[in-house]
Amino acid sequence: MMDDFEIDHIDDVIHGRVRLGIMAFLSGAEVSDFNALKAKLSVTDGNLSVHLRKLEDAGYVGIDKSFVGRKPLTRVSLTESGRAAFGLYLEAIGKLVEAR
Repeated sequence: MMDDFEIDHIDDVIHGRVRLGIMAFLSGAEVSDFNALKAKLSVTDGNLSVHLRKLEDAGYVGIDKSFVGRKPLTRVSLTESGRAAFGLYLEAIGKLVEAR
């Protein structure tokens, strides 16, 4: 029913193609390293960094930077609020589809 159509319930932070890909990938993983995410999403370092920063600013992902020997390692994971937000996002998308 079209009365159930609630576009305002779509989280704009998640809805972008790359950010949605990040959230979806991380929802099935405990943690991912930066290079695995970059390869999976076919994006550049800079592009991924910008999108991760936006998700981090929203509190949806946590980013841990460390070194393995002399090599930098960036690991990314969903926060509790990120998992909750992604669940709500999927629910909102589902309702939009059902409303058709």
